[in-house]
Amino acid sequence: MPDSKASPGITPESLPKLLKNDTRVKVAGVDVDGVLRGKLMAKKKFLSIATDGFGFCSVIFGWDMHDQTYFKELKISNKDNGYRDIIAVPDLNSFRRIPWEDNVPFFLVSFNDPDTNGRLSACPRSLLRTATERIESKGMVALAGAEYEFYQFRAPPDPNVPATQRNSSSTARFLSENPVNSLPPLTEGMFGYSLTRPVHNQDYYYGVYDACEEFDCGIEGWHTESGPGVFEAALEYGEIRKMADKASLFKYVVKSIGSKHGITPCFMAKPREGLPGNSGHMHISLTAAHDSTNLLHRSHPDPSPPYPDLTHLSDLGRYFLAGLLDGLPDIMPLLAPTINSYKRLVENFWAPVTVSWGLEHRAASIRLIAPPTSPPKATRFEIRVAGADANPHYVLAAVLALGWRGVEKKMEIKVPPLGKGEDVGGERDQGVRLAKTLKEANERFMRRGSVAREVFGDEFVEHFGGTREHEVRLWEEAVTDWEVKRYIETV
Repeated sequence: MPDSKASPGITPESLPKLLKNDTRVKVAGVDVDGVLRGKLMAKKKFLSIATDGFGFCSVIFGWDMHDQTYFKELKISNKDNGYRDIIAVPDLNSFRRIPWEDNVPFFLVSFNDPDTNGRLSACPRSLLRTATERIESKGMVALAGAEYEFYQFRAPPDPNVPATQRNSSSTARFLSENPVNSLPPLTEGMFGYSLTRPVHNQDYYYGVYDACEEFDCGIEGWHTESGPGVFEAALEYGEIRKMADKASLFKYVVKSIGSKHGITPCFMAKPREGLPGNSGHMHISLTAAHDSTNLLHRSHPDPSPPYPDLTHLSDLGRYFLAGLLDGLPDIMPLLAPTINSYKRLVENFWAPVTVSWGLEHRAASIRLIAPPTSPPKATRFEIRVAGADANPHYVLAAVLALGWRGVEKKMEIKVPPLGKGEDVGGERDQGVRLAKTLKEANERFMRRGSVAREVFGDEFVEHFGGTREHEVRLWEEAVTDWEVKRYIETV
């Protein structure tokens, strides 16, 4: 079997040998919703465009996740420019093989602007690359980790369809025709860290783990979470750009393997009322490029820190944390990008709702992980606001951009740490309440003078904000089952 791991150092000259026994290549890029958009190409075609890139219809930045063009024409793709092509440039070092598709070669692409051949402002991979380069220019390396919780539903087989003919199409039809509360979960009951529940679906459980390893988005920890049919995966910690790619590809793996078992993984932030939501926690640290020293750790404990929680956090780390706290309310649409995202971010569900932080505090928006409960080399921040529905490239770009803004401005931490035993939103919590809806969050994101505009520029904010305005309008025009059930007879 060919090696399916990503292979650094690939050049256009080495491609013919690398793909010697192949006839086809699959490529994909990431859109604003974190959805992979791609195609299968003949090897000959791929070899001819591997260096300069190829035309890719810009409409993937002109429509939503259901291929409906945005109500407001946005700059990248619109009627006036004919939904022209943008330039897709293969990242040769993203090479891996898809083990569940006969080991077909796979490459990720980034998107360039055809007018300048520079980076496309809304391209998720490019946005993160720009944020990362600011850190790298200072001799630092940003490392990251991702944790995803997700529900899994099993579509009951149609008794009229023979077992040999059941496929993902019949599953999709069932999902579209039935409310989510009628979908049976993969397993019953609330049973986090269960050793027995995974055995019920052993082929699927180990199939996902093994496929992730072969597809170079390896899992460090893989277990049931509290909730019917809920699993959680912690992906292997690593360089931040590679981590964002692996986080996107992880969803691709799970959905692909799930389809072979009649299972639909669900990364919605809040699939079911009254149950915990799906988080997409992100961890981040900074290290020295020359010797991998953790730069967030303080080599000697501070005898008189501003707060005891900061005793082991370096000055760099304090500035970084201050930047995160200062800018968090202004970048919320990147961490909570859908209408549904804000159903998760409510009080009393162990989800953060204010600008808050604390040492080893899982109720805070930002959990500081540092000595004495963690070894110095593992000092890092866990961003707990993001849901499983967020685009990992945007989340990590936002975290890095806000943190580095704090470093450059040498910001001070203005919010005291969340007290132990205290929930966010409690009487002593002084944190600013984060937006309660996507509309509120997006208005703050897009307002003149927002931190988002400062760190990402107007072009990106106008585009992504415009896509969220589209999402809000669709919601405002929707008539929900709740409304019909509540009012159909009584008003």
